[in-house]
Amino acid sequence: MKRLLFIALLTSIFSFGQSSSWKANRITSKDVQNESNTWINFRKEINLKIIPEKVIAKIACDSKYWLWINGEMIVFEGQLKRGPNPNDTYYDEVDIGSFLEQGNNTIAVLVWYFGKDGFSHKSSGQAGLVFESDAIGLYTNTSWLSKLNIAFDDTSRPKPNFRLPEPNIKFDAQNGDFDWVKPNAKLKGYRPSLIIGYATSAPWNNLVLRPVPLWKNYGVRAYENSEEIPSEGNGEWIVCKLPYNSHVTPILDIDAPAGLTIKMQTDNTDYMGWDLASVRAEYVTKEGQQKYESLGWMNGHVMKYFIPKGLKINSLKYRETGFNTSFTGWFNANDKFYERLWKKSVRTLYVTMRDTYMDCPDRERAQWWGDLVNESGEAFYALSPSAASLTKKGILELIHWQREDGTIYSPIPQGNWNKELPGQMLASVGYYGFWNYYLNTGDKATIEKIYEGVKRYLDVWKLKPDGTLVERQGDWYWGDWGKKIDKQLGFNAWYYLALKGHANMSQLLGEMDQANATREAMRLFKNNFNATFWDGKGYRTKDYEGEYDDRAQALAKSGLADKEDYNSLFKILKSTELSSPYMEKYVLEALFIMEEPEYGLERMKKRFYNMVDVSPWTTLSENFGEKTDLARIRLGDQTGMGTNNHAWSGGGLTLLSQYVCGLYPASAGWKSFYVKPQLGNLEFAETGNETVAGKVAVKITKVKNGMDIYLSVPENSVAIVYIPIKNKQVTINGNKGISVGLADNYKLFHVKGGVHEISAR
Repeated sequence: MKRLLFIALLTSIFSFGQSSSWKANRITSKDVQNESNTWINFRKEINLKIIPEKVIAKIACDSKYWLWINGEMIVFEGQLKRGPNPNDTYYDEVDIGSFLEQGNNTIAVLVWYFGKDGFSHKSSGQAGLVFESDAIGLYTNTSWLSKLNIAFDDTSRPKPNFRLPEPNIKFDAQNGDFDWVKPNAKLKGYRPSLIIGYATSAPWNNLVLRPVPLWKNYGVRAYENSEEIPSEGNGEWIVCKLPYNSHVTPILDIDAPAGLTIKMQTDNTDYMGWDLASVRAEYVTKEGQQKYESLGWMNGHVMKYFIPKGLKINSLKYRETGFNTSFTGWFNANDKFYERLWKKSVRTLYVTMRDTYMDCPDRERAQWWGDLVNESGEAFYALSPSAASLTKKGILELIHWQREDGTIYSPIPQGNWNKELPGQMLASVGYYGFWNYYLNTGDKATIEKIYEGVKRYLDVWKLKPDGTLVERQGDWYWGDWGKKIDKQLGFNAWYYLALKGHANMSQLLGEMDQANATREAMRLFKNNFNATFWDGKGYRTKDYEGEYDDRAQALAKSGLADKEDYNSLFKILKSTELSSPYMEKYVLEALFIMEEPEYGLERMKKRFYNMVDVSPWTTLSENFGEKTDLARIRLGDQTGMGTNNHAWSGGGLTLLSQYVCGLYPASAGWKSFYVKPQLGNLEFAETGNETVAGKVAVKITKVKNGMDIYLSVPENSVAIVYIPIKNKQVTINGNKGISVGLADNYKLFHVKGGVHEISAR
């Protein structure tokens, strides 16, 4: 009974954005057997006398679909991977009104059913389609024709590794083409579709509205070296250069005899070895001229085609797609290294965004929350506000997958993984995770939805008699990649940050008793943490041997460490480099919080030099690596080990904008924000982005005896500008600045909406 009540509670709380008034049926082809890598053609003719101004179509499938209306492609790769929670399925809303015509209209939908689980998808076990449009009375039922698309098949080995739900794609043009999407096409073998349930019946269950936009389609493009592509195949790989690491689908236009096999893959398909292989594609030719686009996206810096002898190449091209956001942020400085780091971080961030935030777009495509915390923070400085919808989706999913015992885990959505990484989970619900999302967006409604789930998770954690955390190893006792990890010390610091986030959430929602109780718990925990782990020189657990763990020392700056101990922590951070790129973000942040920007920038350049200035890639690697690492040897010692597109390495982007240029929200939604630059040895730096409040931008230039600041403040926002006390003369737009207070060694000035020039001498 307790379990049934818990499931009912989840259903009532977590069925967000769902519709219960569906009229459509779920349909499939009569020949379907729900095997992996199944493709189904669906087609419907509808005659319309009047075209409504707005025609919303609600579309769902397992797993992906492509939509044509009257022969024109309308949606390129619709549907999000399952699921918003362990049971339900997403659906899309598409306005198709502008594509319809008076008279006869042809609706064609190609569905790709993965038919297997992965680290980013939970298969329903049932291929099919739901299509519903009340405006024109169109619903999936037996009047829709369907057919298994036998031109699609499995490739030869190797196959993608088990983490990926997507199979490889093989298309045999001798067994089919895409003419069936056109009006008046000659249809052979199509039969009335089979109804397999109501739209919201099991195993798809509730249909939840897609919370992120459809993908941005950048269109078909020529490769960077298109002029070097040969006119004939010679039985060797042709390497086509992409401008940067991106999500692409390969396209070919050839003249060929029948029965030859073309292979297509990127440089990221197998660079880590076949046991970690990513997706690839094959195409079998028919006789004559033919054009083909392999619909499953891949990523990399080059696309490689194996073209057999005897083929004439008319053109090789690609389509880029990606998350529908804009690159609105920027960063510039007199030292171009930091500009290059910032730009590589942005490219890495973008290539790890699609159905979910990903650790990497090739090996796993998995929403690990340690990665997401870093990635979501980067997005607020680099991308337009639409990017926040992917963070919101991840937040809701994390709590919607919460287990009955209160634990949460990632990656989710998933169908073949269920292990909790306690450290990453504490990071997710805390100050840098959920609370940072609220601070940048002002989205109180999402905090309301997940608040009880966060509290249930924090209740999982218990304290020892000495007031520090009981060691919880979860399912995977992971603290970071690398060596000499003082895990329990780090977990204690993450727990404090989780309490900090929860206290803020409680106050936001008016739960003042809880807020006060949590803050008192933080005060006691800080005292106990320092009494237990501080040894006079730094923090360590009793059974930890060797040099101090720089990761844990850095996390202590979250409020656990007192300022009088900063000098000791600084000495450790100057002499220890144990962290991976994931935790290096927090080490560097600690240096800026301790107002040591010179060394913060120096360490940033030292640690990321190989990735930025040696590596030829446009994206950042998973780990720093060592010269003894096999991956580094294989890559000519050009960069770190692991994947070469891992956005947890992009924390420098956040730090350059947030601390070097000093931009950081002081209140939710950027209604007020700080301007507290720390240029270190830089002579000038500037940054800016479109926030939910409007454009925020700052440029700081050192001058003799002071600095000049050019500042853009949104109309209804206030900037809190920090000027060092040593600068006696402060003017704002030529007028004497009036300080509103002091904070440590700074005078504070409030600057309202507009563009301003501030001079400090």
